[in-house]
Amino acid sequence: MLKAHVAASLIVFAITAALAAAGAPGGSVPSFYDLKTSYLDGKPADLSVFRGKVTLVVNVASKCGFTPQYEGLEKLHAELSGKGFAVLGFPSNDFGQQEPGTPQEIAQFCKLTYGVTFPMFSKVVTKAGADQSPVYKLLGSSGHLPGWNFSKYVIGKDGRILAFFPSEVTPESAELRGAIMKALAAN
Repeated sequence: MLKAHVAASLIVFAITAALAAAGAPGGSVPSFYDLKTSYLDGKPADLSVFRGKVTLVVNVASKCGFTPQYEGLEKLHAELSGKGFAVLGFPSNDFGQQEPGTPQEIAQFCKLTYGVTFPMFSKVVTKAGADQSPVYKLLGSSGHLPGWNFSKYVIGKDGRILAFFPSEVTPESAELRGAIMKALAAN
């Protein structure tokens, strides 16, 4: 447990250091909330609507061993949404082709199987390359890109990346919840 806490702290420190360096004179790091994308139904999505909230960005997939995390993500969203928090789901077929469905199939699966009410966005490419989503290009500026489905980024009220957690860290984990609560308590 201590080892995991130290590792999570090092990740937060590394992200903070990278953002500070990138924000030095001559460089700038845009806010996550400056981005535009689209919702799962194809309608435009301006992420600025989440400015002032803490968000948890997750690359999701319907046919993955980590897919049951949808249940914990939905509980987290329901528990904290009234306190200025939202889970944001970004389906991706990058790992093991575990999100092959159409937007309608993904939406139906999430709603019927896990009762998902948090915002879901259009399928994205998380891996670096010409087709990488601008969302994940920005998230990758933290020095971390998903290694598999259900990787998680805690985004602060100002749109800065505060922490990264790999797939194995569940929505119920003390480390993830601690990072979220710390972000919610910040001004």
